[in-house]
Amino acid sequence: MLHENIPLKNIHYYSDVESRNIVGLRVRQARKAAKPMITQKELVARLQVLGIMMDQSGLSKIENGQRPVSDIEVVALSKALRVSPSSLLQEHEASRTSEANRDNAN
Repeated sequence: MLHENIPLKNIHYYSDVESRNIVGLRVRQARKAAKPMITQKELVARLQVLGIMMDQSGLSKIENGQRPVSDIEVVALSKALRVSPSSLLQEHEASRTSEANRDNAN
């Protein structure tokens, strides 16, 4: 079976709500780093132009890690923020450090 070759220690299961996406923090960072800064309301408007119907509450939930993000939304967010999709998908260092500490504890 194919899955037998995958080391289970490299698979992370997130149980808490804050870990439903790794995109949210990156979206917030990119939005605030834009010159001039992009508000949530402006980002929602840009997404709607791209065909993604989302309200400010939905965007806030994404940024707070309370809502998962689809692949289509990642691409639209990257276009709206003028960043690469991969930059939104990279885990931040604090998350990796936390995971490494959790793995070492087990």
